[in-house]
Amino acid sequence: MNSFSSSLKKILFNLLIILSITAFLGFLFLKVYLPFYTHHGETVSIPDLSGYNYREASQLLEKSGLQYEVSIDSGFSTELPALAVLKQIPESNSQVKTGRKVYLTLNARNAPIIKMPNLVNMPLKNVQEILANIGLERGDIVYVPDIGINVVLEQRYRGVSIREGFEIPKGATIDLVVGDGMGNQLLFVPELNGLEEEEAEFLILGSGLRVGNKKYSSTDSVPPGRVFLQAPPSGMQVRTGELINIWIAKD
Repeated sequence: MNSFSSSLKKILFNLLIILSITAFLGFLFLKVYLPFYTHHGETVSIPDLSGYNYREASQLLEKSGLQYEVSIDSGFSTELPALAVLKQIPESNSQVKTGRKVYLTLNARNAPIIKMPNLVNMPLKNVQEILANIGLERGDIVYVPDIGINVVLEQRYRGVSIREGFEIPKGATIDLVVGDGMGNQLLFVPELNGLEEEEAEFLILGSGLRVGNKKYSSTDSVPPGRVFLQAPPSGMQVRTGELINIWIAKD
């Protein structure tokens, strides 16, 4: 009996030692090793990278003990240079652990190409919203005599009238020719034949009309650079703001 009691005491004693060692090792793992391995309590603030170029942003992240990865999908902004940071995840000033990866979206080198929508005969207010939604800038608004008030009559890019489907870079500036609501007056089409191109355009605009299509063709009737045909013809009555097409002799 005494022998059995002695053996039981030894077993309980050894079991107590094993449990104590296990608890101690667990304490060391949870309170010492694990926090050290995961940098528990060691955080850094993510810097604001907006506007920095790729090289500057990467150096700043490395100095902060952070990693980075560039997103495959790039964006585009006309206000920032190529390869500037447009977006970062996590956001700036976020508290993260050392070694955390920051995802960067960069500004594209070249503006993406988009197709010009048809804005003609649409209200100016709607046109401005459409331009903003597709990434185009509204430029100058030129008012001309026309019965439609604040109705877009023409869309221009770099001074040239463009039609629906014309390919332009995103962020481009589009100028608009808009009616002023005073187009009921009847006017006579001036005589343009024989005038130089700039003189003809000046006379058209000065007459309360608008320059329509300009076509260049070979002819012997007038010297190069002068108008040899117009539509509508001179003397015809048209409303204010009517388009006048001209044909110009080319060399």
